[in-house]
Amino acid sequence: MKRENILTGSPWEDKMGYCRAVRIGNIIEVSGTVAIVDGEKVKADDAYAQTHNILERVEKVLEDLNVAMKDVIRTRIFTTDISTFEEVARAHSSFFKDIKPTTGFYEISKLIAPEYLVEIEFTAVVQ
Repeated sequence: MKRENILTGSPWEDKMGYCRAVRIGNIIEVSGTVAIVDGEKVKADDAYAQTHNILERVEKVLEDLNVAMKDVIRTRIFTTDISTFEEVARAHSSFFKDIKPTTGFYEISKLIAPEYLVEIEFTAVVQ
């Protein structure tokens, strides 16, 4: 089967040797994605805005592969503060309320930079 790598131009892609998403056949795996924290729309202390930003960005990556959020079967959510669960869940639900992928919500000690509260990985399968 053909492998399709989706690159976004992030300097981390070459530095770390990864891509945003890989599609092989009908399976798509999306790398852990953090928000674009701009200090205005997405702040370092706003778990809802960070989660929503991540979901919007990944939705675009999937669209570039002719895949939709309805094809997501699993999300893995990592946070540095488990007390943000309600905020993260509200943002996640705004995209997945009717789709209901499997998910996990994990508190970890750190992400790549202190301004990131949330990182999410995705798995999609196209039928």
